[in-house]
Order: sequence, then structure tokens, then C-alpha cells
Amino acid sequence: MEAQNATRIKLLKIWEILCRETDEEHPMDSVTLMQKLADMGIPCNRKTLYADIQLLCDHGYEVMTQRRKANEYYVMDRSFDLPEVHILMDAVQAAGFITEKKTEELVDKIASLAGSQRAEVLLNNIVEFTTPKCANEKIYYSVNEIAQAIAKKKKIYFNYFDYDVRYQRVYRMKKTEPEKKRGYKVNPLGTVLDNGYYYLFCYDDFFGNISHYRIDRMDNVKMLDEDLTKGAEAESFDLSARKRQLFSMFGGRLERVEIHADKSMIDFIYDKFGGTVYLMNRNNDLVGFTADVQVSPTFFAWCCAYGDKVKIVSPPRVVEELKAYIASISSQYE
Repeated sequence: MEAQNATRIKLLKIWEILCRETDEEHPMDSVTLMQKLADMGIPCNRKTLYADIQLLCDHGYEVMTQRRKANEYYVMDRSFDLPEVHILMDAVQAAGFITEKKTEELVDKIASLAGSQRAEVLLNNIVEFTTPKCANEKIYYSVNEIAQAIAKKKKIYFNYFDYDVRYQRVYRMKKTEPEKKRGYKVNPLGTVLDNGYYYLFCYDDFFGNISHYRIDRMDNVKMLDEDLTKGAEAESFDLSARKRQLFSMFGGRLERVEIHADKSMIDFIYDKFGGTVYLMNRNNDLVGFTADVQVSPTFFAWCCAYGDKVKIVSPPRVVEELKAYIASISSQYE
């Protein structure tokens, strides 16, 4: 490397090496650092290295120094701490919408956020999850198209598929032309991760309502050169509120439901409805609360999962629907 160019890039390379290969537990001595620079064709001696480190510190690039016979340097301030990186790695492994191939790639990249020394420790102590992974390798492309469309306020187009008994894709077809795949054109509003899967919330012009689709079941996703439709329902859409109302992403009629529950259920209630739900003491054993939910079989299943510890009190029609749900399940075993 030419001397002039080497001088210009030296500070950048010093910072790059220290960020990548050091931390408070793994400092790098000046001899090793100078050798790494020399391997890149960048000349350096103790005097100029000391001045370079000081220059970096003076301009906000904090390099820590341990005084030794040969000074040792390290960068302590990282974007992510070790526990944070662990959490990110676990989240990627537990996400069912990320394919096996992409999971491995992402885990390696996330581990590197902790620096090369810690990355080795992380990868050697990784915990394997049993989450079934999807097979749609196009999901990254789909997510990118959706994100671009949301940012630019444009509509998207896609095809949608389910799986048959042999785990083969079965595309949803046009009713009027059964030989052709149905094309969905929607207004993307937001995305949400639920139970390990990634969903798109959107406004459907044709049906005039809010819908959601699993992104790993979407194919041929593309942003259109069409502005979002401006409608009252779409403009007032609250992604956080909608997520709280849904049970495992199954939609239904929105109802305000009053529920009584055994006090042993308090933790489960907060887990499901969040810390803002207001609980009232009914007696020594029961609490009561109201919540806006989308009434669906999944909501009824959640209530039934806790047996006699959860009871829907009102409105009466939801109580009757729950009774019918229980009766239909019971009839299968008669």
C-alpha cells in the first residue's frame, strides 16, 4: 500500500481491528496491533500508534488503555451487550417464519455483534430450539417489499398458498378462473410477530376491511406503483390495539367481554392482556375484568383451557356461543 494512502486509512483500520477483536477481557497489546497493521501494508511504530490512539479518543472513539510493558488496548463500548446478543440469537432460533438456512446466517451475524472473542463463546454455547421452520426462502424478499411499500405508502400484490397433506404448496385460485392463481392487492399497514410467525396487517379494498396474512405463506410479493387507499378504517387502524384483541391471529367479531377468574389466574391474565388491564376483586377467590377481544374459536379455547378457573359473564350472546362451542367439541366424543 502506498505510504500516503496507508497514512490516510491507518486510523480507520486501528479502530476496525480493536472493535472486531477486543473487549475488556481480551485487550490487544501494541506489538500485536502493529503487526496486524503491517500485514495490511500499513507502517506503524510505538510512537505513532500512541498518537493515533490518542487522536481517536480525542474525537469520541474511546479506546481503553492498560499500561503494561507493551501497552494493551481495547474497545469496551459496544452496541450490544452479551445478554442482549443472547436474547436476539434465541429470538431468531425460536422464530418459525425464518428458514433453517437463514437462521444459521442470522445467528452468526448476531453473534458477531459481541466481537470475535465473545462470538466464539456464544456460538459454542448455543441452545437448539425445536421450533418447526418454514421452507419459504423468499421471505426476506417479501419482508423487504412490504417494508418498502409501508415506508412509501404504496400498495402490494401477492399470491397466497396453504399446504396439503404432503407439505406441498396449494395456491389459492380465482373462483371465476380456477386454473389461475388468485392475486391479492392490498394496502399494507403493519407487521407483527405472533407465536413465532410473522404477519402482515392490511386493508383490503375489495372486501373493505382489515385483514392479516402470514408472510411465509405469501409468494411473488411486489410493491405496486399505486398509492394507499385513504379510508376511515385504514387511517384509524391501531396495530397495538388490534394485536391485543386477537387470539393467536384468529380474527372475529369485536366484543367487550366481562370475565371472572380465579385469583391463581392473575399472572396468565396479565400475560395475555397486558399490564394495563384493570382487575377488580369479586370475592376472596375471584377477580373480574373487561377486555375488548375478537370473538373466535381460539378465544373460546383459551377460556376453556383453564377449566372452571375462567368464566365469561357477559355479554349473554358470547356466553351462548361458548356453550355451543363446548357442545360441538363434546359431540365428537359421544
